[in-house]
Amino acid sequence: MNEIRPILWDDGTLKLLDQTRLPAEEVVVEINDYRGAVAAIRDMQVRGAPAIGVTAAYAVVMAATELATTDHVSVDRASFLAALREAGTVINAARPTAVNLQWAVRRMLEVAESEPDLSQVNHRLLAEAKGIQVEDEEINRRMGDNGKELMPEGGAVLTHCNTGALATSAFGTALGVIRAGWESGRRFQVFNTETRPFLQGARLTSWEFQQLGIPATLIVDSAAGIMMQHGEISCVITGADRIAANGDTANKIGTYSLAVLARENGIPFYVAAPTSTVDLSLDTGEDIEIEQRAGSEVTHFQGTPTAPVGVEALNPAFDVTPHRYITAIVTENGVARAPFVESLKLATGNS
Repeated sequence: MNEIRPILWDDGTLKLLDQTRLPAEEVVVEINDYRGAVAAIRDMQVRGAPAIGVTAAYAVVMAATELATTDHVSVDRASFLAALREAGTVINAARPTAVNLQWAVRRMLEVAESEPDLSQVNHRLLAEAKGIQVEDEEINRRMGDNGKELMPEGGAVLTHCNTGALATSAFGTALGVIRAGWESGRRFQVFNTETRPFLQGARLTSWEFQQLGIPATLIVDSAAGIMMQHGEISCVITGADRIAANGDTANKIGTYSLAVLARENGIPFYVAAPTSTVDLSLDTGEDIEIEQRAGSEVTHFQGTPTAPVGVEALNPAFDVTPHRYITAIVTENGVARAPFVESLKLATGNS
């Protein structure tokens, strides 16, 4: 298998495979300051909840490095930590829905605050960020192993958006489960949606399946219904950007529609996500903030107008699928099923 690793830390420089340029070009952007990392997250050069979390962790490292060379904080631990928390607030604001971003920033700040020796903070932060990246790949591979038996023997699986290595450190979440099923010897047809308006499915997921040598067929988002109606889909599996305590799941816009269609047609609907995506502080999905992106992403594609000049466009980036439509949630700690209030607590070690 051709392993895809979209995030690389190289001696103080964060290198990201620019996902806005795929599949036409494989361009690596080099980032040397935390605001550059924030821009990369905001502009979707890096995307996918786990990948955003890893990038955010390295952003904290870069912020600490910048602050350590600033005279007024370099010898004052309290001022340094206060300034680092301010930088963390800026990083957190890059995108509001994916909980992994806030999770990673919080974890990094806790490391900084626990180190009494200011001269050791940067060293510990870098070690933590690298650890988060390594953990992410390990978690994804465990998720794949836990979920592979959910993949059909024969039949077909449908996935939405991009949930592969590009959305993580490596291997992937929902796409990782598909990959694990394929590598275990199961053979099934794969369909993936375009995922409008940013076309993550068409541009990124199709490219990943080609890199992995897994045959997959691209469909427009609105073709999912007729394919389910005609019995051409055996199951649906997607990723997640935030999961509430009751199992309500925020994911790329269009996920809710697929879940409803799956229920109507008696098809299992699975979610694959690390436990860091579970937000037990939120009782239900009603509390999840939905990112509203620029209407120009709907009216234009890569700078080219696709709608009349002056037309109004609404562009929510995510929707929330109520837990009643979800058959199971695959995590690195096992497969959670209803009642999710109990099973997610067990999966996250909060029982």
